[in-house]
Amino acid sequence: MGLGALTPLPGSPQVAYRAGSLALDGCDVADLAARFGTPLYAYSRTAMLAALSAYQQALEGRDHLICYAVKANSSLAVLQTFARAGCGFDIVSSGELERVLAAGAEPSKVVFSGVGKTRAEMRQALAVGVMCFNVESEAELDALSAVAVQSGHTARISLRVNPDVDPKTHPYISTGLKGNKFGIGHERAVAVYAHAASLPGLEVVGIDCHIGSQITDIAPYLDAVDRVLDLVEAVEASGARLHHLDLGGGLGITYTDEQPPSAADLIGALLQRIDARGHGHRRLMFEPGRSLVGNAGLLVTEVLYLKPAHDAGGKNFCIVDAAMNDLMRPAMYEAWMGIVPCRLRADPPVTCDVVGPVCESGDWLGRDRALAVQPGDHLAVLSAGAYGMSMASNYNTRGRAAEVMVSGDQVWLIRERETPADLFRHEHLLPAQS
Repeated sequence: MGLGALTPLPGSPQVAYRAGSLALDGCDVADLAARFGTPLYAYSRTAMLAALSAYQQALEGRDHLICYAVKANSSLAVLQTFARAGCGFDIVSSGELERVLAAGAEPSKVVFSGVGKTRAEMRQALAVGVMCFNVESEAELDALSAVAVQSGHTARISLRVNPDVDPKTHPYISTGLKGNKFGIGHERAVAVYAHAASLPGLEVVGIDCHIGSQITDIAPYLDAVDRVLDLVEAVEASGARLHHLDLGGGLGITYTDEQPPSAADLIGALLQRIDARGHGHRRLMFEPGRSLVGNAGLLVTEVLYLKPAHDAGGKNFCIVDAAMNDLMRPAMYEAWMGIVPCRLRADPPVTCDVVGPVCESGDWLGRDRALAVQPGDHLAVLSAGAYGMSMASNYNTRGRAAEVMVSGDQVWLIRERETPADLFRHEHLLPAQS
């Protein structure tokens, strides 16, 4: 990797070395760290919109709606970026509903998913007029019907069906198998649709399917869409009408050497299958999350100390100021994420574990990484735009990181760093002893 070369890194052309310095769009990442401090999340708006454009172009000429999966990254400026680009939103809580509305979303482009919607959440979503509820159990159907009748609204619903398709991904992010908590079993779907049609306050409008996340093969999607279309035909044979097909999200990204299909290839294959079976007239919905934001983001951290093997029982450690509370994916999933220096050094690299200051042995960002760094240098964790800040916590009373968004050489601070006072603002001491 030459110090003067323009060297793109895996995942996004917006992340590259220029003259030995890591750049995000037109911004020097080490300069961002110096300006805003660390840990720091930095996102490329250019990369987000390019990823979205791939979906939009693949669906051009079709009746469709792309609903960004808010759980991947719920920062207001990210939501605003997608709202301005015409996206709808896939939400799973009333908090996410409040977020998308604050970011300028149209309620008529919001779908409400999730297995545990409360009655209060149902009332709120009905009041603002969300497009559709993706219902995941018969008990939820009954509750939603009752809430809709009581509030004088009609709840438009689709059933999330579980096609029992193995997406060949991490078990924690597989959502379409029989043993998963999500959706209604394929074999029960026709009967449950009949039950939904009989309930007051409900209008059946579609069918929904989501088989998992970080999927890197088209085949599971094709298996799932075939099973969904089988159900569409069976449901409509019984007299119901399904206006839209919601095929979920889950398309993987490149963290290291994965080679997921492009959005164009995936959607092209799905459209070919849908058209061949005579369903091309239906509205199509997709719920991408990670594939829109994952490779658009970095987590930037400062090297605090180098702990050599002779001090650590034979293992080298690079101790940084970012931790598992900032980025849960390695600790939770043992996820591999690229870690690179923000300034290249000519020194020989040393193999080390990159770890944070949280008091847990599970507090690591990367294991056995070859890095040439010194204390005071900055590292960037790549592909951190999805399930980074949205899963961050305040464990060890650590404030969540600041966030910036860049576009070309423009930079916006989109979230200020939390202070300790922010963290205990809503707590109360006991009264003074009498």
